[in-house]
Amino acid sequence: MNRRAWGQSLTLGLAGVFVLAACTPTATAPSDDPGGAAPGDRASDGGDGPSPGPSLSSELSVSEAGWSTDFTRHEVALDEFLSGGPGKDGIPAIDEPQFQPIGEVDWIEDQEPVIAFGIGDEWRAYPIQILIWHEIANDVVADMPVAVTFCPLCHTAIVFDRTVDGTVLDFGVSGNLRHSDLVMYDRQTESWWQQATGRGIVGHYTGTQLEFLPSQLISWAEFRELHPDGVVLSRDTGHNRSYGSNPYAGYDEVDTNPFLLDDFTLIDGRLSPKVRIVGVVIDGDEVAYPLPDLAEVEVVNDTVGGDPIVVLWSPGTASGLGDATVAGGELVGSAVVLSRRGPDGTILEFETADDGRMRDTESGSIWNLDGLATDGSMSGAQLERIPNDQPFWFAWAIFRPDTTIWQP
Repeated sequence: MNRRAWGQSLTLGLAGVFVLAACTPTATAPSDDPGGAAPGDRASDGGDGPSPGPSLSSELSVSEAGWSTDFTRHEVALDEFLSGGPGKDGIPAIDEPQFQPIGEVDWIEDQEPVIAFGIGDEWRAYPIQILIWHEIANDVVADMPVAVTFCPLCHTAIVFDRTVDGTVLDFGVSGNLRHSDLVMYDRQTESWWQQATGRGIVGHYTGTQLEFLPSQLISWAEFRELHPDGVVLSRDTGHNRSYGSNPYAGYDEVDTNPFLLDDFTLIDGRLSPKVRIVGVVIDGDEVAYPLPDLAEVEVVNDTVGGDPIVVLWSPGTASGLGDATVAGGELVGSAVVLSRRGPDGTILEFETADDGRMRDTESGSIWNLDGLATDGSMSGAQLERIPNDQPFWFAWAIFRPDTTIWQP
């Protein structure tokens, strides 16, 4: 499908152009030029750009110019890569993130989605309104180097440990996509990595798997309540971007196809392409929990890969991709995934309680969205957080075709 037809199919006017950059928010990017950027202009920030050059082989579908990647090593077909528009680092990753205390932040609305990540008592919120323009933040939390990543086209929000075999990697945005998903690269070897799976797919690190770290995609109001001493990624990124605006307005219509997916037969028809799901993988067992179904039941007790888990849905989180602003989209809610093993190893069963909380049926204790017991005989107990993602269905199913769909 060509660019124009895709935009017409969504009947979104300029929104079709805005999504043109595909994981590259270029259409509304402000410019240092007083005239600003016209729709379709690239919001490149000093990157190499999509300069033409000879391809490595007849298989490679994007330019190799400016890359020192070892293209002889790859585990996926080289013709599966598409250019997203900007070249290497055309979307600038955040390499020196700055943070603000919660009390100093007045520019995030309650319903806005943020990626919450913490180690021990050190918690940080990474607003989608910033990551939608940068896609990667290289950070260090409690002495652990991490990469906080977000691909708008797939709605994949994932945190990785960026230490591999004792080497700390720094990640950037390649400017390329595979199956509509962000392709990251590490600056140490310029290997290419699939963001949705955290796997090295081209270059030195081909076949290497990054470790997923448990994070939460929740509303700003929920983050403030759960982590009042936390800090927030600042808009002081060193780049001039229209933070708060959404260059992908309307992209999340559930029945529309993704952009820059060259083979629509890859889309699994069991669900609409852009239904949001909660995806969990444990010991090779892959399960998708559709967010609309979770909203109906709120609490799901399940077992994945032999491990007992609970999925807890909470209302109040905006889509982030549905309106002209990140805060203005439909309220779709969010979910967290936690272990059901209590502190003494007992496997707990949970039922819904008010306001996005749950109650265990054994003790009647109340547990919050972070898996902390806040009331009852188990007060103070903490459930283990389980890594998960909340992507669009099409993206999850393309990379995990054997996934099971949970049904109420």
